[in-house]
Amino acid sequence: MSPRSSGGSSGGPPRGSRASGRPTLAELARIAGVSPITASRALRGVASVDPDLAKRVREAAAALNYVANPAARTLASAHSEAVAVLIPSLSNLLFIDTLEAIHDVLMPRGLEVLIGNFHYSPEEEEKLVRNYLAYQPRGILLTGLEQTPATRGLLAASGIPVVYMMELSREAGLHSVGFSQEESGAAVASHLLARGRRNLAYVAAQLDPRALERGLGFQRVLAGAREVRPPVWLSVPEPSSVALGGELFLRLLEAYPDIDGIFFCNDDLAQGAIFEATRRQIPIPGRVAVVGFNDLPLSAHMAPRLTSIRTPRAKVGEAAARRLVALMEGDCRAEPAIDLGFELVARESS
Repeated sequence: MSPRSSGGSSGGPPRGSRASGRPTLAELARIAGVSPITASRALRGVASVDPDLAKRVREAAAALNYVANPAARTLASAHSEAVAVLIPSLSNLLFIDTLEAIHDVLMPRGLEVLIGNFHYSPEEEEKLVRNYLAYQPRGILLTGLEQTPATRGLLAASGIPVVYMMELSREAGLHSVGFSQEESGAAVASHLLARGRRNLAYVAAQLDPRALERGLGFQRVLAGAREVRPPVWLSVPEPSSVALGGELFLRLLEAYPDIDGIFFCNDDLAQGAIFEATRRQIPIPGRVAVVGFNDLPLSAHMAPRLTSIRTPRAKVGEAAARRLVALMEGDCRAEPAIDLGFELVARESS
């Protein structure tokens, strides 16, 4: 007798059953008394779901030990509910502020945030983009404009909305949110000149393109100033740190003892310089003025307090995420480049 004579279906297990041993979305929805679509939205945290229904869904999910299957959702909808966010460092506080702001915009809309760290390497960034595109994300947020040609090609072919953060692009078709790195460096040069400093230096580590742009802006202003020699440029490829800042500060003053003003490419280095100056009893700003970049929280509490460029890192994350949401919803009317500006916060160190 054929096994099918018992009345069983030849089409496999009934829809919504646990063929894999895992609870299904259909089973979860049935227990919660909602539709599968509502259950899915509730689990993603979509704000428009009624709070009572969302609570029932969460309780049912806890009882079933339910774990969502994003791959299945992607197959069903041709795309996922994820947004890929690529940043160059997870140890740099400024990117943490940016990520927090991105989460605050995307999570209430039921969008998952996939974070990739490319360690300031365009090649690593390219690999991450290839990997994330396989999951068909709804959108992508990138840091900076230094992608490889292959990465740009992949993004263009995907048709997925992309927004670039921290820099401004005038290139047609690119959407960016940030500020002018070069103009921030120019502002520091003008500040130090106004304070009577004439023998200046730019100190940089990590050497990502944004740090180099700050240095170029710094140089540009000094090149046009009277009775000012070309600035000393001291740069190293090592990752930035407070300890490295102290080392570079001493190296610079030993090689150029007449330096009276230093612009460090970020606050970590500048803070290290102040700590080392304190240990060596080198007066700041009496002997040499010090300026940092990013205005990290500790900078306002140094002794002396650190002059720094305050960057809108949280606002960049929020504005970039909102722009991406608009693009994902088909709204392309806004200006493609959003300039959020920066602020030079003058304190005791200069």
